[in-house]
Amino acid sequence: MFHFLDLIGTMAFALSGALTAMSKKMDPFGVFIIAFVTAVGGGTLRDILIGRTPVGWMLDVNYVYVIAVGFVLAIIFRKKFDKLRTSLFLFDTIGLGVFTLIGLEKGIHIGLHPIICVALGTMTACFGGVIRDILCTEIPVIFRREIYATLCILGGIVFFILRDLNLENDVLYLTTSSIIISLRLMAVKFKWYLPTLEKK
Repeated sequence: MFHFLDLIGTMAFALSGALTAMSKKMDPFGVFIIAFVTAVGGGTLRDILIGRTPVGWMLDVNYVYVIAVGFVLAIIFRKKFDKLRTSLFLFDTIGLGVFTLIGLEKGIHIGLHPIICVALGTMTACFGGVIRDILCTEIPVIFRREIYATLCILGGIVFFILRDLNLENDVLYLTTSSIIISLRLMAVKFKWYLPTLEKK
């Protein structure tokens, strides 16, 4: 289940990156690069910080295949994504929920404190999108008013609460990722935002 969710998150972020690049009218090579860094950017940074090298995607070529499939699907069905922003949002939200979970598990695996695990989960989920937005000359979502990284933190807290209840891993994974995805959808639907800080 864990590996399956990892591949699902990779696919979702690859599609998100490809759609963003196509909205910027990039050529196929540019679209692939943006799809690639969106899918593996957060995980690469996480692995470097915890001293896990070579980083994950270099040890398992399946990640490259999944990204390539996401890239091809985005191109083939680009006309079907008539509401590009809606499609981008959905894929980005799925990746957010799944990659938070992956970062949490990586931290737990090497015995890090729960607070650090939550930070790793947030980084894994958000920083691929940060790299994507910077390369596409957008203000990263994580720095806007939208509730984004905060959801990863809340998801991490819920994860450790549920983990203390000794739930089966599959139930724990699905519940945590579903909560993050659901809260993200609700935040957008009901226009929940964090207050902005302005210099007076």
